[in-house]
Amino acid sequence: MKIAAIIGEREAELVEMPDPVPVGEFVLIKIHRVPMCTEYKGYLKGNKNDNLGHEAVGEVVDMAQPGNVAIGDRVVLQCGSGCGQCALCYSGEHIHCLNWSWPGIQNPRFAQYALQKDWLCSKIPDDISYDHAGLALCGLGPSLGAMNQIGVEATDIVLITGLGPVGLGGVINASHRGARVIAVESLPYRANLGKELGAEEVFDPSDLDILKKIKELTGGEGVDKALDFSGAAQAQRLMLDATKRRGEVAFVGEGGEVPLVVSSDMIRKGLVLRGNWHYNISDFPQLVRVIQTSKGKLDRLITHHFPMSEVRDAFELQSTGECGKVLLDPWA
Repeated sequence: MKIAAIIGEREAELVEMPDPVPVGEFVLIKIHRVPMCTEYKGYLKGNKNDNLGHEAVGEVVDMAQPGNVAIGDRVVLQCGSGCGQCALCYSGEHIHCLNWSWPGIQNPRFAQYALQKDWLCSKIPDDISYDHAGLALCGLGPSLGAMNQIGVEATDIVLITGLGPVGLGGVINASHRGARVIAVESLPYRANLGKELGAEEVFDPSDLDILKKIKELTGGEGVDKALDFSGAAQAQRLMLDATKRRGEVAFVGEGGEVPLVVSSDMIRKGLVLRGNWHYNISDFPQLVRVIQTSKGKLDRLITHHFPMSEVRDAFELQSTGECGKVLLDPWA
C-alpha cells in the first residue's frame, strides 16, 4: 500500500509499505478520507516520519475474528487506542488509558489501509458522507468533549480562543447548542471563517482593549464558559480573566504556561478549570446528531481536499493558516 511520509525539512512523498494484517481484535480498514491535523509541524521542522496521522474514516475489509463490526461497515477510526480492560476504557475514556499498545507494527493513518481495534471503530450512519464523518475526530470531537465537561448550554455566552480547525469546530458545537459565541483569532482568514460558522464577534488578540470589549458584550460580567484551542499562554490568561465569577473554562489547545493565581482565580473568583483531550466514546451518537444537523457549516469548515499524492502541497497550505480542515484522499 501507499503511505505519506515526511522525508526531510519541507519534504514529503508517497512510499510503499506492506499492507497491514488484522490480528486479534484489530480489523483492517480501507481508508477513504484522512483529515489532516498537526502533522504539518513535523513537516516544517524536518522530523522524518513514516507513521503519520491519527484521524481516518473508511470501510472494514478484513478481520481476524468476529467482533463489534462487520466487513463492509463504514466506520470512524477513533483516535488512539486503549487496553479495553481498565476502568478508564470501560467508562468510555480510552483516550486516557495508560495501558494502550499496538501489536508491534507501524500503523499510520496517512495510508490506504490501517488497523484499529473493533471496539474503537464507530459506525457511520448511511446519511453521513466520509467527508463529514471525518469531522467526528479532531474537527468536532475535542470541543464536544470539552463542552460536555463544562456544560455549555443555550443560555451561555461562550468565549473561544484560537480558531484553528479544532477551534472552528468549537464554534459549530457551541452554535449547535444555541450559545452566543465570542472568539479570538489573529489570522483574518480564520476570523472570517469563524463568523461564517456562527461567531458573533471575533477579536484580534493584539487589541489592547480586548478584555474591556468582551466585558462590554457581556454586561460587564464576563462570559459564562470559555475554551482555549490555541495553546498560547496569552490566550489562556485572557480566557481566565474574561470568564465571570463561578464560570467554567476548558483547556484544549496544548502548550503554553499560563500564570495562575490560586486565590484570585480559583478561590475568590470560583472558576472551574478543566483539561480536555477528546470526547467520551459514549458521546459518539451526540456527535452524529451535530453532524447530521450542521452539514452546511461542515462544508464550510472543510476548506480543501487534496489527493494524498499531493501531501506536500497540503502541508504547505496548512503552514499558512489560510484553511480550515483539510482532507486527503489516499487513493488519488
